[in-house]
Amino acid sequence: MRGAPSTLLPVKARSVWRLQAFFESLLVALLPITYGVLLYFFDLPVWILFTFIAIYFLYIFITVIFLPPLRWKRWKYEVLESEIDLQFGVLIVRRQLIPMTRVQHVDTEQGPLLRRYKMADVTIITAATSHRIPTLSLEVAEELRDRIAALAAVAEDE
Repeated sequence: MRGAPSTLLPVKARSVWRLQAFFESLLVALLPITYGVLLYFFDLPVWILFTFIAIYFLYIFITVIFLPPLRWKRWKYEVLESEIDLQFGVLIVRRQLIPMTRVQHVDTEQGPLLRRYKMADVTIITAATSHRIPTLSLEVAEELRDRIAALAAVAEDE
């Protein structure tokens, strides 16, 4: 049986994921804020507001503090001559093998947060789906993109 992929994502990925989760949690904060505004205008039970606030802080703890290190620990990848091996997941660990003959093209992608940290995602597109290796350093992402593209071209010629 084949072993798990060996390449981990950079440690800085945990910080980026924490920031992304924090910004996403601001949308969840709209629930207690909206209820607080409604409480000002209407005679509603106050305990519901405190419940919403407690749920919000629990959500922040799970998504910002607990999940990013666990997600980082489980995310591994390896690029071989004939395939790309991805392993990821928190509760359910997924393992994907992408044959080089199926790779159509490879992209690097940066949002504002990744650009700030000089990181990028590598997206591998096949005929049926797209796969992503997240939050690699910019140099590694560009090198990986070029390597996968070259290996896919060789696999296509065979």
